[in-house]
Amino acid sequence: MTQFDDREQAYEKEFARNEEFDFKVIARRNKLLGLWAAGLMGLSADAAGDYAKEVIAADFEEAGDEDVYRKVRGDLSDKGVDFSEHQIRREMEDLLVKAREQMSSELKG
Repeated sequence: MTQFDDREQAYEKEFARNEEFDFKVIARRNKLLGLWAAGLMGLSADAAGDYAKEVIAADFEEAGDEDVYRKVRGDLSDKGVDFSEHQIRREMEDLLVKAREQMSSELKG
């Protein structure tokens, strides 16, 4: 195998690791978002955990964050919790940062 092939394989492995990490960060963000929304809706601890799993599953409907946003926005609205689009999207952004920090510290730990 040539040095070029070795380098190419190394880049491919690094890309795969980064993609897996990003996937896990998004899943963590969705869990945190589900727990946040569950708290706003007044769900019990068990129900909050189940709801967080629903939010994680909602992300598999389509690419991007719109499916997750629609799920949370619709559920909050159904429960009479009034949050603007901006507030929800801002929470999603903040929780993405938090999820990335958590996952990074877990890798280092």
